[in-house]
Amino acid sequence: MSKTLVAYFSASGVTAKLAKTLADAIGADLHEIKPETPYTDADLNWNNPKSRSSVEMNDKSFRPPVAGGVDHMEEYDRIFVGFPIWWYVAPTIINTFLEQYDLAGKTVVPFATSGGSGMGNTNRELKDSCKGANLKEGKRFSANAGTSELKTWAEQF
Repeated sequence: MSKTLVAYFSASGVTAKLAKTLADAIGADLHEIKPETPYTDADLNWNNPKSRSSVEMNDKSFRPPVAGGVDHMEEYDRIFVGFPIWWYVAPTIINTFLEQYDLAGKTVVPFATSGGSGMGNTNRELKDSCKGANLKEGKRFSANAGTSELKTWAEQF
């Protein structure tokens, strides 16, 4: 029997809401990807080149430490990974999360929220963090995407 996980990082709560709706829609387990040091509003100020998020996103090798992890990751066949789009890609904390696990043979499906930008170079930036996995092309959803829309989309995987 296939087990599915919806793992998500949410800076403001928007992605959390979407991830919970997706997990409920497809009967998946839910896991919040939490930074070891929570982001403050000042950290998330993308207009400030010295803000934490700006500094992290300008260094593609930076991996913000993650607090906690997924117990029994080996049990999951499909992993939906959600996040807000930052600078047209996934925040590097998503790379940190993915690189913690042996993803060989698993299907990894990104999904995102954004104020307006699309998925950009997300898959290119995540590919090396998903060694051995089948990384699918992800999708950006509006913050208020409904259960049926999410379920229909997820069922293709």
